[in-house]
Amino acid sequence: MAKNVDPLETMPVSRYAGLTRWGLRLIFAFLMLFLYLPIVFMVAFSFDASQTPSFPIQGPTLHWYDVMINNRQLLSAVGNTISVSLIVAVLATIIGTMAAFVLVRGRLRYPNGVRIAFTMPIMVPGVLIGISLLIFFSRAVHANLSLMTVIAGQLVVTVPFVVLIVASRLQSFDRKLEWAAADLGASPRRTLRHVVLPLIAPAILAGALICITLSIDEFVITWFTVGNQLTLPTYIYTKIKFGVTPEVNAVATVMLVATLLIFGIASVVLGRGRRRLPGRRRRAATPPA
Repeated sequence: MAKNVDPLETMPVSRYAGLTRWGLRLIFAFLMLFLYLPIVFMVAFSFDASQTPSFPIQGPTLHWYDVMINNRQLLSAVGNTISVSLIVAVLATIIGTMAAFVLVRGRLRYPNGVRIAFTMPIMVPGVLIGISLLIFFSRAVHANLSLMTVIAGQLVVTVPFVVLIVASRLQSFDRKLEWAAADLGASPRRTLRHVVLPLIAPAILAGALICITLSIDEFVITWFTVGNQLTLPTYIYTKIKFGVTPEVNAVATVMLVATLLIFGIASVVLGRGRRRLPGRRRRAATPPA
């Protein structure tokens, strides 16, 4: 047998293997087209001059972006959505990360039961959570519905995702790295800061990004807890009866570009962190002269 040849490539295969591979490729291409074609249409219609998006496109034009900038109600809804999503992401990431440490390293008596309790809000329908939060805020606490109640309600459904993501990373974490740092004289605080957190940072960042996405997309719980203020999903819902103009497509396109930029920046930061981490390990492993 020739060198550098994968033995699997020399094994006999079915005479329909080539046809099967092409069929799977076509199915994959169809699925990718099904997933991303609506987004392409959304971006294209944001540049359409027609008030009712349809083919053929009459554009191109930037009219709807100008309308978006001058629509104070829409911009207020977008601002509320962004503010709520950022606050929810920060709080959910902090709470979920601390809860993940307790769940994985707290030596709980019934860890599986506690894990189920943490993930229960994911399995409960959003309508039930929204109604229960509405009753809790209005009848039990007697709080006025506002963006603060929206933040509290969204934390119920975002914290479990952070717990699951960070806990799974902590379970596969090599504790020998912490022991090595302790042997080299590092305090528990320095070990947490320079060893543990850098290694679980991708999971923490992934949880934060998922929280932002869930918060922006959340409608049911927001609808029950928002009161008189508007977020982007509730604004779009209130405008459906009058007809949604392409300015909403313009807002969605801007938010899509901003999201891609955030993901790109996060990838660059994490990439630099991974490249620097081996150097830190080597310096930590070198005993002082």
